[in-house]
Amino acid sequence: MTAAIVGPDGAPRCPWALSTDDYVAYHDEEWGRPVHGDDALFERLCLEAFQSGLSWITILRRRPGFRTAFAGFRIEKVAAFTDEDRERLLADPGIIRNRAKIDATLANARVLAGWAAGDLDELIWSHAPDPAGRPAPKTLADVPAVTPQSTALSKELKKRGLKFVGPTTAYALMQACGLVNDHLETCVARNSG
Repeated sequence: MTAAIVGPDGAPRCPWALSTDDYVAYHDEEWGRPVHGDDALFERLCLEAFQSGLSWITILRRRPGFRTAFAGFRIEKVAAFTDEDRERLLADPGIIRNRAKIDATLANARVLAGWAAGDLDELIWSHAPDPAGRPAPKTLADVPAVTPQSTALSKELKKRGLKFVGPTTAYALMQACGLVNDHLETCVARNSG
């Protein structure tokens, strides 16, 4: 039942944000801020999938390597990756070299390349819950791992052919991209940005 914790700068933050300097910057400047655009959302979807079973700090610290390896997560470019690109990714120490996650990223890009511009953005944001119906969490215990909306988003993404998009991954995406605001009630970032 951890509530917001005051950091060295005197500002209260979500407790997870204070474990590393990398987290402080991510928490304060990115997490929970609205993200739009198919490529930007594709990146977040991929990174959340790669995070499955790992700590987010592992992904965050390797994000520059992921961006380089996956052509900035531009859907059209990743969709055109060849078998040689796949082998390059499997050998790249700058990313998580998980065959299933790499294959899912490539397959998802190929699916999304067939969608009209803006379709991914529209689909994801259509699952944002009404913020008026979501009280600000007081402690980490109040923050769910899965919601009906993340379950529905996961089902829709899977129905349309995407992989590694379970309800927990979908909810993490919703948190990271600002569809929900899970900054704790007294967190400095809750009402900023």
